[in-house]
Amino acid sequence: MKINQISVFLENKFGRLNEILAILSEENIKIVAATVADTSEYGILRLLTSDQQRAYSLLKGSNVSANLSEVIAIAIEPCIGSFSSAVSYFTKAGIDIEYMYCFSLNGKAMLVLRTNNIAAAYDVIRKNNMNYMKEEDMMGL
Repeated sequence: MKINQISVFLENKFGRLNEILAILSEENIKIVAATVADTSEYGILRLLTSDQQRAYSLLKGSNVSANLSEVIAIAIEPCIGSFSSAVSYFTKAGIDIEYMYCFSLNGKAMLVLRTNNIAAAYDVIRKNNMNYMKEEDMMGL
């Protein structure tokens, strides 16, 4: 179930995002999902790629401030109420969602979650027969 998300500290300066993305592009690493949270001084780029470990190594080798954190990616139907239903399972179990973002893959909506209790979140996924993505599923995308 585990996916290691890459989080990159971005200085808030012109062209910095492009520099980071170019490092991955030059090595033929596909970006599967990305989101940027920002302030006036810096941002955090969160990435899922076709090869997380290689992408992370390339970024670190290029002196980019990056780290790995465990997230969950759940496949849900892209219909009204599906996000609400998925999130409600975690809420009912008392699991806090620190942040989330979405992407689309093969006609499914992929809900990426970072929780305060990853082990309990896995139990919720199993108990509710939710479909999820593993890191190896992103290889070759």
